[in-house]
Amino acid sequence: MKMLIGAAVTAATLLVGTEAAATNYTLWIHGKNGNKTQAGNYADFSYWGPSTTAAGVNKKAVNWNGTQRVGSENYRIRNALDCFCTGTNSCYIAVHSAGDLQIGYALSLYGTSTRQVKNASPNANGECGNVGTSTQTGWNIKWVAVASGAGGGSELADHGDWAVSEPLVSDLVTTTARSMYNHNATANVEFLMFAGSKGTLYSGILPGQDDEAVSYHSTGGVSGSSGGSYCNPGDWFCGGTLNLLKNACSDGRAKWSFHSVYLRDDGESYNHYANGNWGGIVSKVREYMAQYAY
Repeated sequence: MKMLIGAAVTAATLLVGTEAAATNYTLWIHGKNGNKTQAGNYADFSYWGPSTTAAGVNKKAVNWNGTQRVGSENYRIRNALDCFCTGTNSCYIAVHSAGDLQIGYALSLYGTSTRQVKNASPNANGECGNVGTSTQTGWNIKWVAVASGAGGGSELADHGDWAVSEPLVSDLVTTTARSMYNHNATANVEFLMFAGSKGTLYSGILPGQDDEAVSYHSTGGVSGSSGGSYCNPGDWFCGGTLNLLKNACSDGRAKWSFHSVYLRDDGESYNHYANGNWGGIVSKVREYMAQYAY
């Protein structure tokens, strides 16, 4: 009997120890950035704003060369996911602009692949060590919050308004971005879309409501092989209204699976740019992460 009780106590202690070791992380994946962040340095929040600002539990900046094509740099996103979102650890993900393409690409192509469980102790290149021989399928991701997502591309890339010398721009062409991977395949991870509409500079190029860089058809996760003209309720000269949550647009066009419009900028208050100070539509995602990513 004493042996049985002792075994039970030992098992309970091990269980508590395992649960105590579980950690949640908040990963921030930036967009197009002129390669001004230090790839592999999870403490470099220069793209976003002051690192002291609350932005979710155990926040990490997932930096990559934001001038290069998504496919060539996606290994850095997968390194971060392996580091912090395997084993007993889980992640909340926040992305901005082309960061939407990066996480979408990773989940669509690798979200159900076999992953080596890592120890959440990265080296200078952002890679973590193995935890024995343990493996798992995909990553432990709670949800993805998307600030001005460019998963559907931008007409600014179509029209050459961005430097075509940057390889990433070719990925941001609307038809290319939409055909790069299956946007409906998210490994069952929910994407919460935050769509800004304070756009004036490129209103003649960007269809419907926009935030000066990306239109609602992309920031709202609207499906299809090309863009479209979507606006706030009551706005004229648009193809339809971008409806909230998972509801189809007013013209019947559906959103990608697992994509929901969490914030539609009806007041036209938020533009595209973080400006190194958690600005624009990023400010609303930061508030959301600070409140719910714990």
